[in-house]
Amino acid sequence: MNNTNVTGQDSEKKVNNKRFVSLKVKWSIGMGLGVLLIFAIFSVLLFQSFSSILLRQEKTYSHNALSTVSERLENQNSELDGSYVKRILSYEVAPVEKEKNTPAPYTDSAFISLARKNLAVSVYDLSGNLIFASRKVPHHFKKTGSNEDTVVRNGQHHVFVTSRPLKSESTNQVIGYAQVTNTLKDYDQARNKLILIFIVFGVTAGLAIALLSMGLSSWLLRPIESLNEAIRKLSAGNEGKAIATVRVPELQQHDELSELSELFNDMLDQMQGYIEQQLQFVEDVSHELRTPVSVIKGHMDLLNRWGKDDPEILAESIDASLQEIERMESLVQEMLDLSRAGQVNVQFGDETSDVREVALQVFSNFEMIHPDFHFSLDNELRGETQVKMYRNHLEQIMVILMDNAVKYSRERKEIYVSLSKTNRYAELVVQDFGTGIPESEIKKIFGRFYRVDKARSREQGGNGLGLSIAQRLLEGYHGKITVESAAGQGSLFKVSIPLYFPVNDENE
Repeated sequence: MNNTNVTGQDSEKKVNNKRFVSLKVKWSIGMGLGVLLIFAIFSVLLFQSFSSILLRQEKTYSHNALSTVSERLENQNSELDGSYVKRILSYEVAPVEKEKNTPAPYTDSAFISLARKNLAVSVYDLSGNLIFASRKVPHHFKKTGSNEDTVVRNGQHHVFVTSRPLKSESTNQVIGYAQVTNTLKDYDQARNKLILIFIVFGVTAGLAIALLSMGLSSWLLRPIESLNEAIRKLSAGNEGKAIATVRVPELQQHDELSELSELFNDMLDQMQGYIEQQLQFVEDVSHELRTPVSVIKGHMDLLNRWGKDDPEILAESIDASLQEIERMESLVQEMLDLSRAGQVNVQFGDETSDVREVALQVFSNFEMIHPDFHFSLDNELRGETQVKMYRNHLEQIMVILMDNAVKYSRERKEIYVSLSKTNRYAELVVQDFGTGIPESEIKKIFGRFYRVDKARSREQGGNGLGLSIAQRLLEGYHGKITVESAAGQGSLFKVSIPLYFPVNDENE
């Protein structure tokens, strides 16, 4: 069984063995509970406000009734008795009064409060004995020296109780006590209805928000589900094949999760590139090393059979083997450079260098080592010009271009170099007047091991990797290289490198 499949199955079993709760469920429950909590706090505050308003209204009715009783009874100078209180507070309309159109006491606005539903008026003598009650008294009277307001529980309902001593207006002596008890049935019913309404609305709102959150989270978390599916496929299948085929579908949500999906796809693209580089490296090295290894092996076999006794053959075989070993060393180094060129954005992404200084240095070096060539320089860069590239890589690119220009300029030995810049790029041009490149071959020159003239290139040295390395380096730094050429007239290579603009710390 494939080790990758085993690992993928093991990781899947580990995930399955763990208790899994969907993020959508957590989100929905959390949103529902959050709405319930907020609604509960709001409901409690609203409930308390309504309850206070209703209770204040009931207290007002009770206080008005108590005031009415006090006004009617405090005209008495002596201690109150039952007959007097009944005569004042009870009503029996005499025929004469009726004929005189005397208004009934309960038609008086002050006495209307005595007839209110659930409100009972009771009067007590100085000993605390009940001498009058408009209705059944739901709360026992307690003598106090001043007004007392209390809310007590009586069975299923609350009762508001208020009482006060009655003082004679003429003597200012206490002549009895009055108490008003208000059974708060309407108040309790209103509170119960409010509680029921709040519960129904709260549960409904919580469920509605939970369902809405489920739908919203399903839409928002689609990138996460796509990522999970992609990761499962990567874990379950062959890594190389899976990385090449598995991608997260492109979404148009334009948020952080969509950006995460794009970054994940970019990471897979980079991994695929690295894998392809490794495979290409192995394939190219095995292909290119086959010839020098065969040559060295042939010479070693020759020496082993009989050539070691012939000094001339021995020297020739050693020289040929050393040349092939040097070529192998050069090839491996260039292959490593090519492989590393695809990773410069990771290792050297923050490096900068002065393109003017590097170009002038390389130009001077080639003037010195190739005195038989005429080098011309057109430099429009009047000062330091920083570009986003590691110095050694910039020097390597220019050396590759200059070296190619020298190799393919055997008749007209002239090399033209120019330096300039635009708003975004520094531009380096290397032009030769050599053999040139046929139009049909221009698109192939950046391929690995490609040579326009294979026979001549082999004689001049090189493995056909220089332009591939240059192009890969420039791509890593977001630069570009273009070429214009015609067979027999020469070639012009133009390199564009992004300029570096330092951030002014004072403006940050």
